[in-house]
Amino acid sequence: MSITEILFWFLSALALGGALMMVTSKNPVYSVLWLVVVFFAISGHYILLNAQFLAVVNIIVYAGAIMVLFLFVIMLMNMNADNEPQKNKWLKIAGAVAGGSLMLVFVAALRQTETLQAQLVNMGGEAGLIKTLGKTLFTDYVLPFEISSVLFLSAMVGAVVIGKKGD
Repeated sequence: MSITEILFWFLSALALGGALMMVTSKNPVYSVLWLVVVFFAISGHYILLNAQFLAVVNIIVYAGAIMVLFLFVIMLMNMNADNEPQKNKWLKIAGAVAGGSLMLVFVAALRQTETLQAQLVNMGGEAGLIKTLGKTLFTDYVLPFEISSVLFLSAMVGAVVIGKKGD
């Protein structure tokens, strides 16, 4: 087993363990800190893929800026179990359907890994370069990129609605 494979399995175990701890933590602040661990592990995977730019952007944007924003929101919302509203069963069913849909997307993405891995080998060491990333993002993946921007906009609107004091 090479050092790359050992690092890959270590980072994978760290990411999965961090994700599990993030979901199961009772304290939201600890959940955010475990999410930072997951982001660092994913950045390690980017480095293993020779995508240093993505690794640095992932650490700066997600582990840095967005996690600090999450911590501020959690501290400002004063999340106590006493004032948390009870969720009805339809909301839980919608959550289960959304989670199942996400699982289907992950399974579909994993089915294409052999094809994508062959394309990555053909690119050589240029897969993680900014030029290659920008060209791929704005030609092959322009629709998912735009959809994700709409998703981020709706998440920001949702955060504003949740953070708004009662009317």
